[in-house]
Amino acid sequence: MKKYILIIILFSLVPAISFAQEAAGDSTVVVKVKDKPVRSPFESGYLIDDQTTVIQNVHTLEAVIQHKFGTIQNGRSDMWGIFAPGANIRLGLDYVLLKNFQIGFGLNNQNMNTDFNAKWTILQQTRNNTYPLAVALYANLAIDGRKLSAFESGNVQKAHELGTEYPFTGSDRLSYFSELIIGRKFTDWFSFQAGVSFTHFNAIDLPYDHDKIGLHFNGRLKVTPQGSVIFNFDTPLRIKEISEQNTWTNPPMQNLSFGYEISTSTHTFQIFMSTSNSLIPQYTMMSNQNDLTKQQFQIGFNITRLWGF
Repeated sequence: MKKYILIIILFSLVPAISFAQEAAGDSTVVVKVKDKPVRSPFESGYLIDDQTTVIQNVHTLEAVIQHKFGTIQNGRSDMWGIFAPGANIRLGLDYVLLKNFQIGFGLNNQNMNTDFNAKWTILQQTRNNTYPLAVALYANLAIDGRKLSAFESGNVQKAHELGTEYPFTGSDRLSYFSELIIGRKFTDWFSFQAGVSFTHFNAIDLPYDHDKIGLHFNGRLKVTPQGSVIFNFDTPLRIKEISEQNTWTNPPMQNLSFGYEISTSTHTFQIFMSTSNSLIPQYTMMSNQNDLTKQQFQIGFNITRLWGF
């Protein structure tokens, strides 16, 4: 009797099991997968003379040493600029205060500048192309630290008021640079970005302008797990509507830089050649006089080191 009862129970369960399997087969389970940012579009926030869209993890401190020697024009006589006068050095610290927001500080021997800067990555490129591009804003303020005697007569000319001189004030030491950067990691081995910038000097030597708009192009080609070929090209634009020059005397030259980068989890080392002698971007855009066509390149290097807190 018990045997027959067990058989009846088993047969009665078969339709229920089949129905459950069919229901499971027909149901669609939606699993929401978070689209994460791409890994390392660039290895550092610095790419030779320019900034990248990269900001390190929150509460990371990045120390940077930037150095450029003299031009290579004299060849072996000064070891291709290594022992030439006019070397340029910048020491900087950058701290990621909030997610995707960084503040920084630097000291530069060119005009004894002190610079304060900030960078905000508005969008990060994601792996599944929810956001196909990275977008960042960068801005700095530099303070010329030279003695008053370095400013010739102690009088300055204001923007668009040529011919009228004013007494030199503290605000005349200030210069500004801002840039919108858009970048993309196209493959595991190639990343590229472009930017548009605005530069302003409160006071500047004649015959330079107070304002300048420029374009920037930067890239990285990864050739080994830790090594990459890197390059950047910066071009100041001649826009007469914002210029104070009639004859374009001594316009700023374009900057071409290329080199090689070696990176680890906490360090990057970049060695390069550049036609700009500056390490603060507004000086590259406003007063670079090294001529690309005359091979007026300078050897330089950047070293960065990360600490997590």
